[in-house]
Amino acid sequence: QTVRFGGKTEHFADQQGKPHTRWVDTCDVLAVPYDVPVSGYRNQMVNTLRLWSASATDEFNLLEFNAGDYADSVASKNQAENITMVLYPNDSNENGKALRLRQQYFLTSASLQDVFRQWGDKPLGDFSKYNVFQLNDTHPSIAVAEMMRILLDDPDKRLEWNEAWEITRNCMAYTNHTLLPEALERWPVRLFAQLLPRLLEIIYEINARFLCTVRQRWPGDNDRVRRMSLIEEGPEPQVRMAWLAIVGSFSVNGVAALHSDLLIHGLFKDFHDLWPEKFNNKTNGVTPRRWLAMANPALAELLTEKLGDGWQADLGRLSDMRPLAENGDKAFMQRWQEIRRHNKQRLADIVLERTGIQFDPSALFDIQVKRIHEYKRQLLNVLHVIHLYNRIRHGDTENWVNRCILIGGKAAPGYQRAKEIIKLINNVAAVINHDPAVGDRLKLVFLPNYGVTKMMHICPAADLSEQISTAGKEASGTG
Repeated sequence: QTVRFGGKTEHFADQQGKPHTRWVDTCDVLAVPYDVPVSGYRNQMVNTLRLWSASATDEFNLLEFNAGDYADSVASKNQAENITMVLYPNDSNENGKALRLRQQYFLTSASLQDVFRQWGDKPLGDFSKYNVFQLNDTHPSIAVAEMMRILLDDPDKRLEWNEAWEITRNCMAYTNHTLLPEALERWPVRLFAQLLPRLLEIIYEINARFLCTVRQRWPGDNDRVRRMSLIEEGPEPQVRMAWLAIVGSFSVNGVAALHSDLLIHGLFKDFHDLWPEKFNNKTNGVTPRRWLAMANPALAELLTEKLGDGWQADLGRLSDMRPLAENGDKAFMQRWQEIRRHNKQRLADIVLERTGIQFDPSALFDIQVKRIHEYKRQLLNVLHVIHLYNRIRHGDTENWVNRCILIGGKAAPGYQRAKEIIKLINNVAAVINHDPAVGDRLKLVFLPNYGVTKMMHICPAADLSEQISTAGKEASGTG
């Protein structure tokens, strides 16, 4: 697929006098697909996860190279490949913002174009019956404008606005993942005009038509119009991507009952007042096939012994384990504890290998693993660790339970405060872990380079999972 950037728009009329728009003088980038097979669970099905790599249309300019402009001769190649070099590049500077927007549009446009390629010549009126695009947070929300561009401008389609909008709106479903207003993406209008001028025109038109609806519903309520506009006015006008996703979707959901309730009574209240039927809840979860059967095979084997096969796809059957605990089945409970001990020893070995710190498997394993952010309050956890350390130093250890604390996660590249919290955790750990007065009573590590594979070792070994995010700020918290 070819993805376009920059350039300008031209407005023209066809032979029947109908107005159309074309996007010209663009800088084109090739989207090269890479398919990853994803097998289903015992269902004889394999799905395809299609990934994209950016490649230049002109990889090498021989004339510039021979003229001595060695850097310029491969500039277009490097600029294109940068788009997919790193997912979610640092957007704390202007170049980073431009690269992030280019990346989001590239991945979205390539995917949408590919779906339409596979759709072929079938009637577009049936498209929304067979295709739904889940907008996972605001990163792909530009899909609303891109789909409109394809339906309006593609020479094989060129639908009327209302028809294109009906198809687009019936294909998009938006999932919100945050209650923090500052985390909802906004892009400067000038950046849109520079990189995606045709999409900015479409967003302006969507906004104009949408605000007509708002004014008809609430005549004279200019404050509401200002709040609901897709364009945030100010010294630097911004495109509100979450607003675009809401307006262009048939469904908007949060990821926990409380989160969804807070959305409709707070962050998205104006939109809920207009379209209450759009809003719903889809509670987040984790797959037991990976996080129990695969991550904790010994426990999975024990469950299969007691329940028989098939519980992996029917977790309601786990309630049948309750009598074994309530009736004090000692053999079962001993097996359970042996499995937990084995998992804790496995994690202790990993911690020793990665950090040089020895965890005692008989201690309480206190775990906080999630994105490093002020509202997730890793700082509060560290302050509690310092409090525990001070108790030991002052001899206040009556009824003490030895505790090994593991904190993990990653910070956004440009999030300086989060980086400082990681530094603090490591500094506190260095003091505690090397104080002979503490011994095995308290250990603290920040596990480096956290990833899903490491979490598969951490999760089965956790005695305590810290869920201490600021009240009303956490969407779901499955960590």
